Amino acid sequence: MTIRYDNRVAVVTGAGNGLGRSHALLLASRGAKVVVNDLGGSVEGRGGSHSAADAVVAEIKAAGGQAVANYDSVTTPEGGKAIIQTGYDAFGRVDILINNAGNNIQNSFRKMTVEEFTAVVDVHLMGAVYCTRAAWQGMLDQQYGRVVMTTSAAGLFGGHGLGNYAAAKIALVGLMNTLKLEGRNRNITVNCIAPMATTRMSTEAMDDKTGPLLQPEFVSAVVGLLCAEEHTGTGDIISAGAGYYSKIGIIEGAGVCFGADQAPAPEAIAGRWAEICDLSQAQPFDDAFGSVAYSMRKVLRGLKDAKG
Repeated sequence: MTIRYDNRVAVVTGAGNGLGRSHALLLASRGAKVVVNDLGGSVEGRGGSHSAADAVVAEIKAAGGQAVANYDSVTTPEGGKAIIQTGYDAFGRVDILINNAGNNIQNSFRKMTVEEFTAVVDVHLMGAVYCTRAAWQGMLDQQYGRVVMTTSAAGLFGGHGLGNYAAAKIALVGLMNTLKLEGRNRNITVNCIAPMATTRMSTEAMDDKTGPLLQPEFVSAVVGLLCAEEHTGTGDIISAGAGYYSKIGIIEGAGVCFGADQAPAPEAIAGRWAEICDLSQAQPFDDAFGSVAYSMRKVLRGLKDAKG
């Protein structure tokens, strides 16, 4: 199988540097027409310049590809619409959306201002919401779409001083889990990547030994697969970096059923806490209804056993 994106139009947000640039170059090198979106601001999201997006567009064109720049911010509904509309105006459609735009303002939760918190949520979460919403109806109408969200290990597992960033990143997983259900009967896939890469946002966290190994191209390789017509998997969270790839799952353990006749005392729950937290028989669920149904089957089975 040779993966190509001929006649496909891709929108990559935050594509002026780092991961976004790498994603855009890969897609363009395999035939996609690319909208290179970048505000051109600082890591904190301040300021703006056309130079970052223009440089990537020039690089794509010099290699024989097709691309157009967009400089709108993802942080408003109007900006999201304008970014997607650029794809329609330049190439007539949008088939692929990679929500990559990001910023980073670190501080402990105690010291973080509400403005610092919302500034990061506005880019990572709401930016993905605005752009995906603007592209969604078109994908439904054409019965085709590939959407990639960018989550993070910080969102999945936490990170000191990253409350704003982590909250936004885990929210993207919830958004993905809903959109995968709404899009799968229309040939629209929605997946998440949890990248490990050396970029402007992560440079300070990298050491001299691991930093050089974490090149963005390793992440873009799996993004390329998730954007392929041939790949129909949806709702996956894929950790990627330095040649390592792994699926991350949200799972539920076998649990403990105390019976539904009356609520157990906190002491009773404490006495079986190890069993409650045991994940040795854990399993994933396709949606929230599957999880609730699983739990209720346990309850009903317990009632039946109690009656003999």
